[in-house]
Amino acid sequence: MSKEMQSVNAVRMLGVDMVNKANSGHPGIVLGAAPTMYTVFTKHLSYNPQNPNWIDRDRFVLSAGHGSALIYSTLHLAGYDLSMDELKNFRQWGSKTPGHPEFGHTEGIEATTGPLGQGISMAVGMAVAEKYLGAKLNKDGVAVMDHHTYVLCGDGDLQEGVAMEAVSLAGHLGLEKLIVLFDSNDIQLDGPVKMANIDNVAEKFKAMNWNYILVKDGENVDDISAAIDEAKKNQGRPTLIEVKTVIGFGSPQAGTSATHGNPLGEENTKVARETLGWEKEPFDIPQEVYDDFKAANEIKGIKKYEDWNKVVKEYCDNNPEEAKIIDALINGKNIDVDYDEIFSQYTPGDSLATRASSGDILKLLQNSNPLLIGGSADLASSTKVKGIDGDFGPENPAGRNINFGVREHAMAAIVNGLVLHGLKGFAGGFFIFSDYMKPAMRLSALMGIGSIFAFTHDSVAVGEDGPTHEPIEQLAGLRAMPNMDVLRPADANEVKAAWKLALESDKTPTSILFTRQNVPTLDNASFEGVEKGAYVISPEKDKAQAILIATGSEVSLALDAQKVLWDEKIDVRVVSMPSMFRFKQQSSEYMESILPKEVESRISVEMGSSFGWAEFVGSKGTYLAIDKFGASAKGEEVIHNYGFNVDNLVGKIKEIL
Repeated sequence: MSKEMQSVNAVRMLGVDMVNKANSGHPGIVLGAAPTMYTVFTKHLSYNPQNPNWIDRDRFVLSAGHGSALIYSTLHLAGYDLSMDELKNFRQWGSKTPGHPEFGHTEGIEATTGPLGQGISMAVGMAVAEKYLGAKLNKDGVAVMDHHTYVLCGDGDLQEGVAMEAVSLAGHLGLEKLIVLFDSNDIQLDGPVKMANIDNVAEKFKAMNWNYILVKDGENVDDISAAIDEAKKNQGRPTLIEVKTVIGFGSPQAGTSATHGNPLGEENTKVARETLGWEKEPFDIPQEVYDDFKAANEIKGIKKYEDWNKVVKEYCDNNPEEAKIIDALINGKNIDVDYDEIFSQYTPGDSLATRASSGDILKLLQNSNPLLIGGSADLASSTKVKGIDGDFGPENPAGRNINFGVREHAMAAIVNGLVLHGLKGFAGGFFIFSDYMKPAMRLSALMGIGSIFAFTHDSVAVGEDGPTHEPIEQLAGLRAMPNMDVLRPADANEVKAAWKLALESDKTPTSILFTRQNVPTLDNASFEGVEKGAYVISPEKDKAQAILIATGSEVSLALDAQKVLWDEKIDVRVVSMPSMFRFKQQSSEYMESILPKEVESRISVEMGSSFGWAEFVGSKGTYLAIDKFGASAKGEEVIHNYGFNVDNLVGKIKEIL
């Protein structure tokens, strides 16, 4: 057995042993795709296990995340901080080897994958980031940002709509440093791929401006490596390398779906060992395999890292502005900016839509922060969520506006990829279409990264477009997502705070919701209050008989109702609650100061589902909410007919009193 094949089989059998010990997992891809994985890690991928977050490393994303045993065994052999004991604890409580790869949980994992299609889509974002940063930083023949993004995907990935959205955009953007290795084994969980799919993959990708290469023998490491070499020479297009493999290679059930998601078991594993010529006991790996991986990475990884450090030190000495960007990327932090000075440049009018103030503020923030990049899903003229410096693309790789097209799901995943690479990525769209984005948004929350999702047209005030475009349950749905900060600012001043908080957040993604309709600029809006999630925007005159809790555009309605109630000798407090997420993180003392228990008469005021408000209004409170779908008419008419007017709100307060 050759040295290379011994290492390939080590990857295979480690993965099989992990799955067998856990009695859970997916051995088919481990056995079939191990030669591809070995080729990438030993012949092409530049990495440094001692500094896994080196910013100019090549990225590798296992989009077929069910093959986690494959990446864990490879990372272990490649020298990452992933011990044999952790491999033996595959899929067990508290281990570093969970069932699907998790970013931030296991060293060397670049993205959380498992929901198919997400990995390849995030990799597109990483490739965009590399190209943008290269255009921004590389100069005078010095390349401080110059690396490839590799993906291993399967048939299931390429059937997902999000993947096709992202693939289409990647071809349009000409991301030549994106190399996708397609583990093409013609099998998926339920059986042969042809049961569900007869696409001509080659022609499909070529039609989307991709370079296509076929490797007929997925066992041939040299052929796989030659294909990657060819892909690297390609200019102006990303590359798909279709590697024909046999799922469950070497096992008695090779080539069938039986090996996709079931442990081989003792007897089948014994046959696989004999077929592969592997005579070692479970989890017993020869030292030569570790030596092979280490030696292979000495030049392309370790030496490149050392050379890069020397170059970057001199580069930063000579380029202080670019050095700030590199420092932020290395330390995983944001660019330091003077928010007070930035916001002082903007004085909102008496009345304007928060989408408008958001657009103005976003431009100012981008002028001060070169890491801030993103765009909208074919809606920038309406959302006002748009990058500066022109449209990103082959002709302008330093542009910071990404025209995502009508690809909301891919947009969210690509933004996650931008953030994983160190940028501050943002996405823009109508709030109703957050439904298309939820899976990627959920992954941002799960990964604990600071993606920004800016939504406009946040209520039934959308008006004439009707119920298909008017969000109702979306607010409650996003708020139910763990680790997702949902901010609904009431006016331009709260918008400033919302954007600042979103930019400063590095462990929690932020969804910011903006109005289509104009709202008044409020005198008492408080940045500190927004930061704490809720605050008293207008206190009672003496002793509060009731509390009105409002968000977004409804805060001004609550304030108008308060004045009418005062005239009728009814003393009420108005609370602005832009973020339930943040408010629930405050001390009990602060929460009591805003919503004192003694004031049991409360009403929430929000143009959306009442779901979730019971926690704040209590058993004796009530809601002014919308628990049915919207309607098509002028926005003001819809708002009025759904009860969001002063007379109705005043009447409801009187009822609970």
